[in-house]
Amino acid sequence: MITARAAATYEPVGRSVAAARGFVRDTLHGWGLADVVDDAVVLTSELVTNAVVHAGTAADVICLREDTGIRVEVRDRHPERELPLQESSHQPGHPDREGGRGLLLCAALASRWGVEYTAADKRVWFRLDMPDRPVGTRLAGPELPVEELPVTDHRVRVAVLQVDGAGAVSAWNDDAQSLFGYSAEQVIGKPLTDLAAWPHTPGTGTGIAEALILSRWEGTYGLRDAGGRTVPVYASHLRVRDEDGAPSTVCLLVLDSERAVLQSHPRAKSHDAGHGERESRSTDPFEAFIGSPPPEDLDGLLQRTVERARDMLDGDAAYLLLATDDETELEVRASTGLPSARQRFARVPVEAGTGRYGSARMPSVHEDVTSTPGSVPLLSGTGMRSVVTVPLKVEGRLTGSLGVAAESAARYTNEEALRLQFAADRIALAVESARLTELERLRRGSLSFLVEASDLLAGTLDRDQTLALMAQMTVPTLASWCAVYTVADQTSEPYLSYVLHEDEDRIDGLKALLGKVDAPEPLIAPGARVWTAPSDAAHSAALRTSLRSLLLDDPALTAPGTSLATASAVGGETVVLPLVARNRVIGMLVLGKPTDERFRQEILELAEDLSRRAALALDNARLYSERTTISQSLQRSLLPPELPPVDGVEVEVIYRAAGEGNEVGGDFYDLFPISDGAYGFAIGDVCGTGPEAAAVTGLARHALRLLAREGFGGPAVLERLNTAILDEGARSRFLTLLYGELWPQEDGSALLKVVCAGHPLPLRLRPDGTVEPAAEPQPLLGVMDDLELYEQVLTLDPGDVLLCVTDGVTERREGTRMLGDDGLADCLSSCTGLNAGAVAARIMRAVERFAADAPSDDMAILAMRVPQ
Repeated sequence: MITARAAATYEPVGRSVAAARGFVRDTLHGWGLADVVDDAVVLTSELVTNAVVHAGTAADVICLREDTGIRVEVRDRHPERELPLQESSHQPGHPDREGGRGLLLCAALASRWGVEYTAADKRVWFRLDMPDRPVGTRLAGPELPVEELPVTDHRVRVAVLQVDGAGAVSAWNDDAQSLFGYSAEQVIGKPLTDLAAWPHTPGTGTGIAEALILSRWEGTYGLRDAGGRTVPVYASHLRVRDEDGAPSTVCLLVLDSERAVLQSHPRAKSHDAGHGERESRSTDPFEAFIGSPPPEDLDGLLQRTVERARDMLDGDAAYLLLATDDETELEVRASTGLPSARQRFARVPVEAGTGRYGSARMPSVHEDVTSTPGSVPLLSGTGMRSVVTVPLKVEGRLTGSLGVAAESAARYTNEEALRLQFAADRIALAVESARLTELERLRRGSLSFLVEASDLLAGTLDRDQTLALMAQMTVPTLASWCAVYTVADQTSEPYLSYVLHEDEDRIDGLKALLGKVDAPEPLIAPGARVWTAPSDAAHSAALRTSLRSLLLDDPALTAPGTSLATASAVGGETVVLPLVARNRVIGMLVLGKPTDERFRQEILELAEDLSRRAALALDNARLYSERTTISQSLQRSLLPPELPPVDGVEVEVIYRAAGEGNEVGGDFYDLFPISDGAYGFAIGDVCGTGPEAAAVTGLARHALRLLAREGFGGPAVLERLNTAILDEGARSRFLTLLYGELWPQEDGSALLKVVCAGHPLPLRLRPDGTVEPAAEPQPLLGVMDDLELYEQVLTLDPGDVLLCVTDGVTERREGTRMLGDDGLADCLSSCTGLNAGAVAARIMRAVERFAADAPSDDMAILAMRVPQ
């Protein structure tokens, strides 16, 4: 049955793939289906890519929520049926090939998938089943016959608690007092969370506060009794409301060993119910140690393991470490009774010293760790003296280590080590299975993260935007704060280019702190390395501020909040990853955690993958920026810095370069004085773009000025320029050029002598609106050796306008239509009475509006008008 539906349509362009991924991710998160989001996003990305890139059609993405999972359909408008031939020589496609990976991923990740064809479209669909992970309510069982009801062999006490809407205990019965030792007066009004020992770390799974607001919940946790010990209980919570509508929660609790009284799932039948029930109770060592059923999530499983291990050996602390893939280090994943700094992701070597007691691969008992400092690095400075540690092994491979410690010396013997090893052997396989499940989930999430990161980084060539993207992708997904250092060249010092913190109020303080410490050394060695300078500097600054406020008793210094907040923000683990592109370190990515937090190994591996992609994107942005800067500088050098004023003549020039600014164009213009009262002007277009065209452009502009000021007339100037272009040999380019000389006259007119060598003809606009060509076409330059050019003389009367343009104006296209000479003449005829600046602006506006697309060629407009 379909319970919800969402659909979207995407155009056949590359950016649609990222938009489709975002649509699927937002839809599934909105439906509360976070467990399948990563797989769905990866599969959707591949299928939409096939539709919009390879098939080249629009794509419809349809998400359907069903009772037990989700179904995603990607439909394109390419209905051809291409059925593979069933030949014996047919080999399956390789997963690294360019095409066909979408269906391979469907086969690998989806519960079911298929392809459907109609006369109008093709539809590829996949289905993902929701994992069976009960959270909150376990299940409700049917009414059972009397002989199948749970039985007990002694008096059962059922504690009845009532918790109000604020989480405080409002009722406490006599059985609760008998089980836990508190009277009703001692607990009523206190939050239940003060008494509960929830069986997993904060931030993972369902917490006590969340469980209390569910309609019904069953499960195991602990309550601390009046003597301070944790009593394992099995609880059933029911959410109710009173006659005034105020919500509260009724909690029924029994000892965990008597869970059958409350547990709702049916138990197995037995011929001898009483005898079978007693024999089956806690006979499995795994069930006795970890409890039944074990948590599905890894963190919950590990936390319950250390708590049960501590209780089993009556210890003061316990910890569990998981081994890295190469079995060289152990990473703390769960602990109880230890300082918070040692709780998560701290790493210690497997071989901490010589001999049996220095290796995590063998069980060991330390009667007093203070007598051999450093023998158990994790317990240094904790006050623990005796410790027993045992390895977790699966098929002979070290997968972790479990330890229990006590504050008194000589607490444990080999007998306790054997008991703990026996329990560890039973839990090792479950821990490894849960670890592999979590690792697979993380890897799928990493794949989705890297796919989107690559898309974002490839979508820009702007250096500043690339730096911002690098930081925003890591914070807060991978780290609490991030800094990016860039290295201009091998002789330059690293420069702090970007800083980001998940709390915007901390950014300025973090930036100031990093500005005071020396940048990390730009090493090309791969992998993350620890950098302690920021946390050391932050703690030193906070200490100095605190001491100064105490010694000086200055009210302005009695609240060193900024320094302490900065120290807390950067007080955790800080790592540096090199940004290496083309065998050169171009920067460093610094990631940090707040106080008492460390990075897990999987996050560091993901950050390393991201740094490689980010380094290449940053280097591409740098190269693009350098190329753009060079091109723009060269383009500016090929154009006159400013136009000289011409007495009696209005002159206006508009120049528009096409493209993204990283290519030198071939269009140019110039206006310069030749002698007293005489001016030369030119507008030209070199074939092509790039450095070769720029070379001819520079040659033409400077040669025109030099030859004209030497006294050569227009034909002689162009003939000598033609010879100079041909002398360039293979580097020569043909050139269209309109060159003229301008003499303002005393009667208010202007005399012009022009030569039009292969260029669009200049147009003359008279005050009555008449438009006519002002010159005749002649051969272009750079093609023939011998040119016979001549100049034409005309007079611009008051009110006349002379318009000169490059072919980017006349060849402006919209589909099959082209502006052309006639269209330009029509535009110019509407400019009667306008000054030169207004004429040029109206022509440019008309050319830009002629087509919806951006211009594909450079455009130059030179307008001259004799005022009336």
